[in-house]
This record gives sequence, C-alpha cells and structure tokens, in this order.
Amino acid sequence: MEEKKIDINKEEKSRQVVKENTDKKNRVIKDSFFKKLGKSIIKGIIFSYCKAIYRLKIIGKENIPKDEAVIFCGNHRNFLDPQIIVVTAGRDMRFLAKEELSKNPFLAFLGYLFGAIYVKRDEKDLTAVKESLKTLKAGGCIGLFPEGTRNGFEKNDGKLKNGAAYLAIKTGAKIVPIGIIGKAKPFTKNVVIYRKAT
Repeated sequence: MEEKKIDINKEEKSRQVVKENTDKKNRVIKDSFFKKLGKSIIKGIIFSYCKAIYRLKIIGKENIPKDEAVIFCGNHRNFLDPQIIVVTAGRDMRFLAKEELSKNPFLAFLGYLFGAIYVKRDEKDLTAVKESLKTLKAGGCIGLFPEGTRNGFEKNDGKLKNGAAYLAIKTGAKIVPIGIIGKAKPFTKNVVIYRKAT
C-alpha cells in the first residue's frame, strides 16, 4: 500500500510540473496599464488619421483567428503599411522592423510601445528569430513583410523571404496573408484585405 501511495504521489507531482511548464510556455507577457493605455491612444490616432486621410477600408477581418498564434504577412508599399496592419487587425502583435528605425527617437518610442523586434538586414539575425519564436509559442502574434523591403517583390525579381514559413513550421502558428491596395496618397482610397488563415 505504501508503495502505491508513493507512486500515486509521484504521478500527481509529475502532472503538476507538466501543467506548470505548459502554463509558463503558453503565457503571453502582459503589458502594464500605462503601456496598454499608450497603445490604445496611439492606435486610435493612427486609425482615425488613416480613415480620414487615406479613406481606409477593411475587408476580411473575420478571417483573423482570435485566440491563437498568428503570423501576419503583408505586401510592403510604404511607411504606412505596418501602422495600417497594427491598427486594423484587432490583435496585439510585434512587428519585425529594420534595426535602423530604432535610431529615430519617435520610431524608437513606437517600437518600445508595440514591442518591435529589430532585425539586422542582410545577415542571419538569430536574436530576432529567437524572439519571434518565443512570442509565437506564447500564443502571440508577429507581423512581417516577406518582401523584406518596400516593393521588394519587384526589386528582387519576385523572390520572397522564407521567414514566415520557417516560423509557422517551428511553432504551428497560422499565417494570415494581407493585401494592401492603393496609392497611399492623401484622399485616395486604400484597402486592406485579410485572407483566410492557412
């Protein structure tokens, strides 16, 4: 009887350890109250600006998974694209951004607020990869541009970066393709289209 009790206790402890490790793995880091407030204010300002000045229309938002890890992949036309995705997706996300942007004080502040993951271009940045994997494994979202740069599809003869596929395979995260259409000029119509997750 004593041996059976010991075995049962060991099994219970093992299950508890597994549960605790799973909870830690799946726990998304929560923002402080002031950071949440700052993000809400900035998002509201950017959304109102894009809606009024660029006549922004959103299509397919129902295609975005609500409670699982997602990699948002969009085409990259200009500086507005990351902001458009961040304020219209309805999910908190961390965007991959070139390291040079962190040298601009205002953009560095936005990067801090929204948890940007800075990437060293033209080299394999393992730190950025590890941080992206960590975020997705915790159930968070990542935003990136497979083109790697503005209008990269045209510049690179139709070649795309394979980072999104790698992250999806490693974490099981869903990929949501995004099409951003329009000239991004004031008072011209711009549309963001969220396709079905794959």
